[in-house]
Amino acid sequence: MNQQQNKILESLQKYSQRHELLSVEDLHFKAALIDMDGTLYDSMGYHTLAWHRMLLDIGIDTDRNRFYHFEGMTGKATVNLLFREYLHRDATDEEVAEHYQRKAAYFNAMPEVPPMPGAKQLLDTLVARGIKCVLVTGSGQRSLIDRLQRDFPGVFSPDMMITSADVEHGKPNPEPYLKAMQRAGVRPEEALVVENAPLGVRSGATSGAFTIGLTTGPMPEEALACEGANIVLPSMQSLADNIELILDKSLE
Repeated sequence: MNQQQNKILESLQKYSQRHELLSVEDLHFKAALIDMDGTLYDSMGYHTLAWHRMLLDIGIDTDRNRFYHFEGMTGKATVNLLFREYLHRDATDEEVAEHYQRKAAYFNAMPEVPPMPGAKQLLDTLVARGIKCVLVTGSGQRSLIDRLQRDFPGVFSPDMMITSADVEHGKPNPEPYLKAMQRAGVRPEEALVVENAPLGVRSGATSGAFTIGLTTGPMPEEALACEGANIVLPSMQSLADNIELILDKSLE
C-alpha cells in the first residue's frame, strides 16, 4: 500500500470516529455529490477569463486568478461581491442579469472545454457500484449542464442536479449539499462530496459529508484542507484510481 492510500484510509478512520461509528467498516457510502466546474470539466480557466472580460467592460481591471477564490458561488453572489468591492454597493437585479449574461456569453464563445481526465472513469465506477450521483454546482451555465448527458450518459438524471436555481444560499453555505442529500435520500455519513474549490469544500464539509478536495487548479492543497477537506488528492484521475479503496476501505 502506497503513502497516498495510507492517507486515504487514515482520513476515513478519522471521519468514522468523528461520527461516532464503531469502526471504518461501518461507513457505507451510498451517494456521491459532485461539483461540475474544475471537477467534471476542465473549465475554470475559461470562467476566470470570462469574468475578467466582463469586468473590463465596465472599466475594472483586476487579477484574473482572483476568480478562483470565488469558485462555487452563484453568479448573483459573484456579481454582488464584485459590485460591493469595486463600486461600493449591491447590484440591482437588472444589473445582475445583465452582467452575468455578458459573462456567460464570453464563456460560451470560447472553445468547448474537455471533460476532466478521470471523470468518466470515476462516474462509471460509481454507477457500477450502485452509488447515486448528484450534480451540485453553483453555476447556471447551461452550455455545460446540457452537455452532461452527452459526455456522461445516464449518470445525472434531471432530478439529481442541484444548480444555482435550486438554492437560496449557494456555496460556501451547506444548503446545496444538504439538498443533494435529500434528493439522494441519504444521511451525511452516507455521502461523498467531490470538490476542487475552497468555498465548495467548506460547503461540503459543513454539510457533514466525507469531503474530497481535488487540486485541479491553482489552489494549493492547504487551501482545501483548511476549509475542512477530509482528504486532498492531486487530480480527478487520482480519485478515480482510488475510488474502490474509498468505497471498500480496503485493498483486499
